[in-house]
This record gives sequence, structure tokens and C-alpha cells, in this order.
Amino acid sequence: MSKTTWKPGTMVYPVPAVMVSIGANKDEFNIITIAWTGTICSDPAMTYISVRKERHSYNILKKNMEFVINLTTKDLAFATDYCGVKSGKDISKFSEMNLTPEKASKINAPLIKESPVNIECIVKDIIELGSHDMFLAEVVAVNVDDKYFDEKGKFHLEKANPIAYSHGEYFELGKVIGGFGFSVKKPSKKKKNK
Repeated sequence: MSKTTWKPGTMVYPVPAVMVSIGANKDEFNIITIAWTGTICSDPAMTYISVRKERHSYNILKKNMEFVINLTTKDLAFATDYCGVKSGKDISKFSEMNLTPEKASKINAPLIKESPVNIECIVKDIIELGSHDMFLAEVVAVNVDDKYFDEKGKFHLEKANPIAYSHGEYFELGKVIGGFGFSVKKPSKKKKNK
């Protein structure tokens, strides 16, 4: 097997493509698409987003110290891309993309109603890294669309058709190929019919 060596870069793909909603009041509500995000701790629940200082959203984030991570879907792919390439400096991305700002349960930043999962976050620290600053945040509430629960109360995000981002392209997620622990699970013994 042959491999080509590249210069150092961000090659952990695919990554989530999320829409982050910000702003303490309607006049400053904005949406920024973020791929640099993820889980950093489970107890307390913590996450992060990394944002360039020159982005319009940066100063709004720094001023209010809160945001909502809104998971994206196939139906939201166009809006997800638009909110990543257009600046909210002169337009309302909520209006342009026909998205609905909805009141959050714990913070002032709005949820995006059309998203199946909204993660409310309060910034605990900002770390200057280089091209991006990392906003480390505690998750204070998670809002989940009821239509993705089955009759047993299990949540099925796959029914929302979530998307991922890889090297400048958006992808639908595929079929399930295993579950946590499937590699060590013992096969069940089936009774033989006599």
C-alpha cells in the first residue's frame, strides 16, 4: 500500500455541519454554519465551537457568551450552506432561509425551530488558537423534536436525515452498520426445533 504525505492539516473528516444561532435579542439574531464543533466532556456536558475573529458572529458570541448548536438535516442542507457563505452583517439569515427563531429554555440565543435537535450552551472560556478561537461551553439544555421518538421513548435522529461535511461537500449519513459494543457482543443461542 502506498501513501502520500501532505503538510499538516485538519483531516478528521467527516464532521458535523451545524447551524449555530446567536444573539440576545431579535436585532442581533444570526446564524453561522460551523464544522469545527464536538463533544469535549460528558459530565458536565460540554462542547465547543471554533470561530474566526473576522466573522460577523464572533463579536456577538463574545458579547453574549451563549449560543445554540442546531443539528442539520438533508432538508436543511441549502440553508446550512447559505448560512456559512453569507454574512449576517447586512441580511437576516432567519428571514432569507425561512427559518423560525424560537425561544430557548435557558438562554437568550434563539433555537432554530426547523432543526431536530437544539443544544443550548453557555460559554465558559475562549481560547485563542490561531486562525480560529475556541469557545468552550457548558450544555445547559437540549431540545429534541418529539416526532423522532418511537413508542418506547427511543430517539431516532436517523429519521431526520442528518448530514455531515467532508472536504467542502455535504453528505447524507448511511445505514447503521453496528451499535455500541457490537464487536464484543456474544451471539445469542437459538433453540433448535426438534
